Amino acid sequence: MKPRTKRLLIILGGLASVSAASALVLNALNSNVAFFYSPTQVEAGEAPKERAFRVGGLVKPGSVQRDQMTVHFVITDTARDMPVQYTGILPDLFKEGKGAVAQGRLNAQGEFVASEVLAKHDENYMPPEAQHAVDTAHGKTKK
Repeated sequence: MKPRTKRLLIILGGLASVSAASALVLNALNSNVAFFYSPTQVEAGEAPKERAFRVGGLVKPGSVQRDQMTVHFVITDTARDMPVQYTGILPDLFKEGKGAVAQGRLNAQGEFVASEVLAKHDENYMPPEAQHAVDTAHGKTKK
């Protein structure tokens, strides 16, 4: 085999290896992406049925009910409500009337089963996605 042909085969093999590695990394990243939806968008059917996603807004006052390790609460964007079920320990900053984002899936009854719950970190903060959902529900946009 000529040296020129060898070099060409090595270059083609390297390109094929880099392409395969890139495809595997992109596939792994794509399967772990969880997009954010407001309760209004979920009710409108915009959220995926077969994939995990995030829903956020305010924890509705008076909605938190604890049953041993399972917690049921309602997230609202003040226009629509979304019932959420979470089994585990909630963050210390999780409170009624404060911002929260939950990641999980919808079950057959339309309740959101969360695998993770995130809460605001101080009195002046609300997750940007949750703030946008509340602003959109009120018909105002913040820039």
